[in-house]
Amino acid sequence: MEPVDQVLTVAAMRAAEDDLIRAGTSVDALMQVAGRGAAEWVWRLAAQHPVTVLCGPGNNGGDGYVIAEALRERGGKVRVVAALEPRTDAARNARALYQGEVLGPETEAHGHLLVDCLFGSGLVRPLADELLALLTRLAARHHAVIAVDLPSGIESDSGVALNPGLPDNLMTIALGAWKQAHFLMPAAAAMGALRLVGIGCAAVAGAPGVVARPVVSMPDAETHKYRRGLLAVVGGAMPGAAELACAAAMGAGAGYVRLATDGRAAQPRTAALVVDPRPLVDALADDRIAATLVGPGLGRDGTARVRLAAALASGHRLVLDADALVLLRRGDACGAGVATPHDGELAALERAFGLDGVGTKLDRARALAVATGLVILAKGPDTVIAAPDGRAAFAMRASVWLSTAGTGDVLAGIVASRLATGLEPFAAACEAVWLHGEAARRAGKAFCADDLAGEVRRAFTACL
Repeated sequence: MEPVDQVLTVAAMRAAEDDLIRAGTSVDALMQVAGRGAAEWVWRLAAQHPVTVLCGPGNNGGDGYVIAEALRERGGKVRVVAALEPRTDAARNARALYQGEVLGPETEAHGHLLVDCLFGSGLVRPLADELLALLTRLAARHHAVIAVDLPSGIESDSGVALNPGLPDNLMTIALGAWKQAHFLMPAAAAMGALRLVGIGCAAVAGAPGVVARPVVSMPDAETHKYRRGLLAVVGGAMPGAAELACAAAMGAGAGYVRLATDGRAAQPRTAALVVDPRPLVDALADDRIAATLVGPGLGRDGTARVRLAAALASGHRLVLDADALVLLRRGDACGAGVATPHDGELAALERAFGLDGVGTKLDRARALAVATGLVILAKGPDTVIAAPDGRAAFAMRASVWLSTAGTGDVLAGIVASRLATGLEPFAAACEAVWLHGEAARRAGKAFCADDLAGEVRRAFTACL
């Protein structure tokens, strides 16, 4: 059963399940679909080694009994630890169908995999001390932990860890739909690999999606560099950052990338980069420009503010990054475009636009998108994209090696390149995030920003 790639709150997930039940299915049937789907992943990872399933009192525990029975039927070595007795009809029914061993919470079970079915996405308060102790004790006695739906002790909508010291997971198997905690820090850091098991939920209007691999078409036979998109990149006090963005942009689909230096002499690192030394107002007056990037290496002095004003007044679709985000003020006419703040820049923009910065990263990005009229690409260990019209998307976790100077300039260049090709801002931001993550994967370990920029073209080519 192919799941719909959407990210649901707890309330939306319950409503989606209720719709399935009203349509004629049952809680027990949904539990069988979810549990047996999760068991497929557990079976692959167990590789015939012993598995312990920790079951809680609710329907997440019921999923655990289904998983255990599916493994037992295949000849797997499985036992269940019941932390508490089942308290829902579906969980009681699932336990009655399980034909294997059920141990009490005092057990000292050990094995290869611990499957955490203690509590799922409905948890809103910390685990009781004895349950936390049980979970951590069993996790320490197994080689790895797999969480079903969500790791126990995680608040689904916010990604907040309700208890300190929760175990890390080798994998988290989402049931029915992705939850926000799968993508939001701090919870996302402990999820391990993410997998999704569908139960037949329909698409929920307005629900965020997940950034997906772009589908890129070859240029047509009659195209030329301007039709593929002319991107202007505004230089500034630190030319290396703007050149790095240009290098990434040239690999991400734009037909022509031009660095506007505003009268400064420049020796670009590649002969393929065209430098326009004219005053910035004149350089940006070219009506063939499809998008303009301003911010990388811009500076924050009066000259930088003048350059930002010229970009804002150009009428081009904009990508605002780095210093431009610090200089931006309420009342600046941004037009259509994308802003790419990291956490500090996100907070600075919220102050500038009179926002309180309350809520999840998704809440904050959505509020800022409405206030600015821009698509907000809130980047970091967790990346969220929000458009003024309410559309939103979460990104899968990317390489931790992106935490190095200059990788944000590379991302800005990719966004601007995709925007210059004619994509609307939300689509350009989503495609850029995927390409950035794929370039990082291809760059391997301990890369620098130059290495990352060099992999953008290969990431883009993989989408053709």
